[in-house]
Amino acid sequence: MNPLLQLASVDTYYGRIQALRGASLDIAAGGITAVLGANGAGKSTLLKTVMGLIEDQPDKGTIHFDGRPIHGAETEDIARAGIAYVPEGREVFRELTVLENLHAGAFARRDGTAADLERMFGYFPRLRERREQWAGTLSGGEQQMLAIARALMGRPRLLLLDEPSLGLSPLLVKEIFAILRIINAAGVTIVLVEQNARMALSVAARALVMERGRFVLDGTAEELAADPDVQEFYLGIGTDESVRGIKRYRRKKRWR
Repeated sequence: MNPLLQLASVDTYYGRIQALRGASLDIAAGGITAVLGANGAGKSTLLKTVMGLIEDQPDKGTIHFDGRPIHGAETEDIARAGIAYVPEGREVFRELTVLENLHAGAFARRDGTAADLERMFGYFPRLRERREQWAGTLSGGEQQMLAIARALMGRPRLLLLDEPSLGLSPLLVKEIFAILRIINAAGVTIVLVEQNARMALSVAARALVMERGRFVLDGTAEELAADPDVQEFYLGIGTDESVRGIKRYRRKKRWR
């Protein structure tokens, strides 16, 4: 069976700075995949490259969605193909109401949206309560809920999430991650870029680590959560010096 999303030897640049270096990745339909890594590792660039949000990118390599090439396609066409993206910082339409934001998420649809609105309000009851409220007046957690719901209004097969826990309280983070499980169980494949590695690994079936624009570690979430180096660098467990830990990483067979 073909992967739902496939990247093959993708290079992406910001000017002369290379952000992705021969990145190759297969995402099967149905699961949640977490992408971990330090700041600047290329995680956000990965999602933006898939969505066609970086001009003239990828510079090299191919991206296929459901067996069809999407590298070089317009972002609108990529969204119409079935990929939705929730950027870091949420970026809701602040001067529109909650309801107007949700309708905006269905821009590519030709059918009615009433059933989908009810489904979103089922996921996020607070959005129902605030449906006539300006999005810019919502709390950070409510804006994150709205950003996810808006993305889902297009009925995507693949949802790309960039740092959904950023700036939120631990209670709200738990609430949103619980909803991600429900969304995934409803049939939406999720790729999750997240600095909160502990939460990401708790919901994901598969996890990857990026370093300097490459995928350097790939396994089940349980395997990575039990890995001493992942525990040290991403979960805050362990006392080994970083240099020694990196050397251990590079001796592993999973290092590419």
